[in-house]
Amino acid sequence: MSETGEEFDLLAIETLKSRYLQEGEKDWEDVCKRVAKAIALNRGEYTEFLDIILSKAFIPSSPTLMNAGTPSGQLSACFVIPVEDGIEKIFDSVKTAALIQKTGGGTGFNFSKIRPDGSVTVSGVGTASGPVALMRLFNEATEIVKHFGKRRGANMGILDISHNDIISFIRAKRTEGVLSNFNISVMLTDSFMSLADEGRMDEVWNTETGTKIGEIFSEIVEGIWRNGEPGVLFYDHINRDNFTPALGDISATNPCGEEPLLPFESCNLGSINLSILVEEGKVNRDSLREAVRKAVRFLDNEIDVNVYPVPEIEKATKKTRKIGLGVMGFHDMLLKLGLPYDSEEALRLAEKLMGQINRAAIRESEKLAAEKGPFPEYENSIWEFPVRNATLTAIAPTGTISILAGCSAGIEPVFSWVYRRARIAGKEFMLVHPLFETHFKQKLSKPDYNRLLEHVYAHGTLQDITDSKIVSEEEKGLFRSALDINWKTHIDIQAAFQRHCHAGISKTINMPVDAGKEDIGKALIYAWKQGLKGLTIYRTGSRQHVVLNLKKR
Repeated sequence: MSETGEEFDLLAIETLKSRYLQEGEKDWEDVCKRVAKAIALNRGEYTEFLDIILSKAFIPSSPTLMNAGTPSGQLSACFVIPVEDGIEKIFDSVKTAALIQKTGGGTGFNFSKIRPDGSVTVSGVGTASGPVALMRLFNEATEIVKHFGKRRGANMGILDISHNDIISFIRAKRTEGVLSNFNISVMLTDSFMSLADEGRMDEVWNTETGTKIGEIFSEIVEGIWRNGEPGVLFYDHINRDNFTPALGDISATNPCGEEPLLPFESCNLGSINLSILVEEGKVNRDSLREAVRKAVRFLDNEIDVNVYPVPEIEKATKKTRKIGLGVMGFHDMLLKLGLPYDSEEALRLAEKLMGQINRAAIRESEKLAAEKGPFPEYENSIWEFPVRNATLTAIAPTGTISILAGCSAGIEPVFSWVYRRARIAGKEFMLVHPLFETHFKQKLSKPDYNRLLEHVYAHGTLQDITDSKIVSEEEKGLFRSALDINWKTHIDIQAAFQRHCHAGISKTINMPVDAGKEDIGKALIYAWKQGLKGLTIYRTGSRQHVVLNLKKR
């Protein structure tokens, strides 16, 4: 295998060119200047925003990088669009979604108000086709809109566990390639999960259809085992953190599940790069607090300078002024600190870091409320003191912005130290993780280093290498990648961050190819008990088309 560490820089350059550079722009600095100028309200803010983005200590989400300072001006990543029963209302939702996706935003829908397949339509004439058929309409609309923007359109389709069509919904993506523009998730309640946890699988859940707890639960497990879908969302956990309950319950999220929102709400996302906060073997917490301060002001400013796709979205968004500040580079931070991802120290650090980020974000939002006023629905919220933003923190997957930052994605463990990445500008890249490369290149001869790369590329792990001169036991402990880590640890890390996060978290719970359905069932119940708001499980090899992959065999 040839040396490929430089491919990371090439990947970042290609990502920048294909997605973010506007006419006349040459490099990252030009993008940062355009974005900072568009978001800042004065010269001081411009300097602060430019510094934090240019240094890659904080990077806003893709729609902001693409659209700030352009005629589009649409800056939000996350939207939830209500879907009401009735042909006119349905097509209104399709149109709104198309306007959002054209500008790079992602849309979430709960289809539970749509009548079940075969029931009488709202007009009383004919029969309803049901939520799954309707999702095909939304999927095709997204397919068309793809051709009008730089960013692939994405949807989240959600159905409540009590809907009569829940089984057909769970099976909707069982064939790979169907509804390719949708992630789908089942909205689960505490009452359903309690019955499943107690083993009461023969109990009837839906008296209209006669469907039992065990039938639904096993269908969810089967779908996840087959190809990673559906995901699950936990309704009661989400609504326990509904900071504005007077505006209604939350029943939908954005496409990756980290941002539960009310109908027509949008949210601006951005992520702090944890990997660059390690200095001399320690986390620079002063730099972390300063990054949070600037990021909160940046994201709050976006709400006012944003160009909204439709008036309903502007109205709903400005009522609550929700922002989603998250993190990326967590695994890289652990590597620099010499901490294995699956260690107790990593768990403690995760909770401590997110607690500090959340507190610092709240403090800055409190200052903004004193300067500019709290969010309009503050009096009807559960906040005990005035803040500018109803919610402040959410952890996104950071797919492309972590490429720009040169760090690991979100709070995910590194997928593999050597892998292929597809779907960037229609190209495929072979990547070696920079920290892995630096460590082993210094230690090993060139032939040994290349053999190590070949092994990891083929197997996705270095845990089975027996030659201690190539990889020591200590190195095996530190360089554990996604599939080396037990699913419980994946969930524990997500739960540690979730305990100090207002919204939700996008994270994949990786399982090996030989993981059984029993493991998946246990993981669903364990995640619910740990207080997660949602869960995505992926069993390696269960899909043919994936973004990250190992050597073709």
